[in-house]
Amino acid sequence: MKNNLLTFCFLLALSASAFAQGSDKQADERALQELIQRSFDSIFSAHRAGQVEQFYTADFLLLEQGEIWTLETVKNYLTKAKNSPNPVNRVNRFEFIKTEVFGDRAWIAYHNWASLSADGQAPRELYWLESATAIKTESGWRLDMLHSTRVDQKK
Repeated sequence: MKNNLLTFCFLLALSASAFAQGSDKQADERALQELIQRSFDSIFSAHRAGQVEQFYTADFLLLEQGEIWTLETVKNYLTKAKNSPNPVNRVNRFEFIKTEVFGDRAWIAYHNWASLSADGQAPRELYWLESATAIKTESGWRLDMLHSTRVDQKK
């Protein structure tokens, strides 16, 4: 009887631990997907160069259509975009394919659609297939790498 009670308590504790880890993983997955959405909205839509460090690590790399962008490249791009006499309005939409969390590291694969417009012109729709890696820091999740491949929608 005593062994049965010990076994029951052990199994109960084990299942509670597994449930807690599962919910933590789901919370991390949601946080990472929100990080992607918020980073694109703040950085590439609102051109907020001063907020880049809230989303990216200091050694961040963006692999964009055969180009390598560093944190400084992104900031320079944002400064030029913000100072443009003809600013572009960008609306982002994402469809997440897979999000994997391994402790304090993660990777995300997703579709990225952007609707771009300027000067009242009809919006131009762009579509990318992207992936990202992230690291959990004391300040929360930060992206350390994005890889972006433009997809031709005419196919």
